[in-house]
Amino acid sequence: MWNYSMLPSDMDILPKLAKHSIAAGIVMAILGLLALIYPFYGSLATVVFVAWVMVFAGFAAGYATVRTNPKDWLGWLKAFILVITGLLMVFWPGVGIQAVGLMLAIYFLLDTFAGFALGSMMKPAKGWWLWSLNGFVSLILALIFLTSWTSIQETAWLIGIFVGISLLFDGLMLIFMGNKLKKIDEPEEKA
Repeated sequence: MWNYSMLPSDMDILPKLAKHSIAAGIVMAILGLLALIYPFYGSLATVVFVAWVMVFAGFAAGYATVRTNPKDWLGWLKAFILVITGLLMVFWPGVGIQAVGLMLAIYFLLDTFAGFALGSMMKPAKGWWLWSLNGFVSLILALIFLTSWTSIQETAWLIGIFVGISLLFDGLMLIFMGNKLKKIDEPEEKA
């Protein structure tokens, strides 16, 4: 699972990498737990973060259009849509919550088709049913998001839960990785 060949060649950096991985993991795990405890606020924070990323991306696209080809109307359109959509999500987060919920529903529907297709392609091979099970679970998740999509509160709850679980497990994995890096570095210190 872990590819230790990707570790930096300078072994002096391992203690810093371990320390920062553990610190980032703790912060992410705490944020994940908070999003699980308060899913509406976790969803709101996610949408506001995505919205500001879109606003800054829109300004970056506008700057790139000015620098490369100021007459490129598609570049200006892209910048305009990113900024307007981001600001819409900042000032009306309910719209952003529903947009993110719809994107997740579409993602899970696409994942459903991919899972069933891979399962049917691999059918005689060992473990083919896992892909079909993945497709079935994705279908259930897509239906959950689609049936709750019209309710901002339900969609916010779902997004908060999903983001919370993701942050929690990412944080735990970073803590695990940091501890593994510490153990790699320890034998050299004792020698």
